[in-house]
Amino acid sequence: MLGITGTPGTGKKSIAPIVADRLRMKCLSLNELARSRGLMSRNSGAVDTQELRARLRGDLPKNAVVHGHLLPYVVPSSAVSKVVVLRCEPGALKERLRLRGYGRQKIVENVEAELIGVVSSDAFDSYGRAKTWEVDTTRASPADAANLVVEIAVSKPREARRIDWTLDYDSGAKLKLLLSTVE
Repeated sequence: MLGITGTPGTGKKSIAPIVADRLRMKCLSLNELARSRGLMSRNSGAVDTQELRARLRGDLPKNAVVHGHLLPYVVPSSAVSKVVVLRCEPGALKERLRLRGYGRQKIVENVEAELIGVVSSDAFDSYGRAKTWEVDTTRASPADAANLVVEIAVSKPREARRIDWTLDYDSGAKLKLLLSTVE
């Protein structure tokens, strides 16, 4: 199984189906699996990750691309052969989330998470360096990003560099501008 994860807005829903089609695999959304199993709150969209992890145990096909920001928290390392973390420059992510209609607080939470690499760090912790790669989707079309993911999936790429957005936000002024929102 190939896992695709990343902060909301990095391109998982757009890229995963393309990758699955090219690899002739099923495409499974963790959010859809949680929703179909009654594990997603209707009000907040929060998912009971412990229960989802328990219900997925042994229930995920090997010939699938599984995607979602919850991947590192619900899919065990033994279930995946490789994991790709989609990353997006925080300023660009902020604009993507704004265009999606995310509220101020959700934009700030997700931009902060991407800035410090929360999902990426958790993926590397859960799956290790031998199984985990990062792909920058900031300027890539979904098709181009999917090409990179497919390349990772079918080959034995050398160890990838880690993306560190904090180097781009090296002053209080830059951080304040990034984390400010306008309604």
